[in-house]
Amino acid sequence: MKVHLGTDHAGFDFKEVLKGHLAEAGHEVVDHGALEYDALDDYPAFCIAAAQAVVEDRAAGVEALGVVIGGSGNGEQMAANLVSGARTALAWNPEIAKLARQHNDAQIVAVGARQHPEDEALAIVDAFLAEPFSGDERHARRIAIMADYEEQGPAAL
Repeated sequence: MKVHLGTDHAGFDFKEVLKGHLAEAGHEVVDHGALEYDALDDYPAFCIAAAQAVVEDRAAGVEALGVVIGGSGNGEQMAANLVSGARTALAWNPEIAKLARQHNDAQIVAVGARQHPEDEALAIVDAFLAEPFSGDERHARRIAIMADYEEQGPAAL
């Protein structure tokens, strides 16, 4: 699977560990930055680039997911969700990561690197990447409602 990564300085060290972990598991890893540690970097561009790449790959039929990383993961999730068609979920444990895939068909997970020990953060990402969307009609219907709103605004409701 192709996995797109975006991070800020707070998630930089974990991103570097994650890159090796994912490559070792056989994933194709694409790093959208930050490419070096800079305590004054601006994460939105990195997270938006990762989310845009996930949306574009999936539209082209490429099996792709994304991971955005920060100190808390909150801002990174917000930035990634600005991309039309992106569904990014902040996950704080493996079960939430699985549910984001099962019920919401999230394509991107946000992780707070300062909120978890390294092994726990890796477990969150692994759970997210391994879990498929359930395809349940009720979940698909709800996702379609959100997609319609994203495209049409209040008229969709």
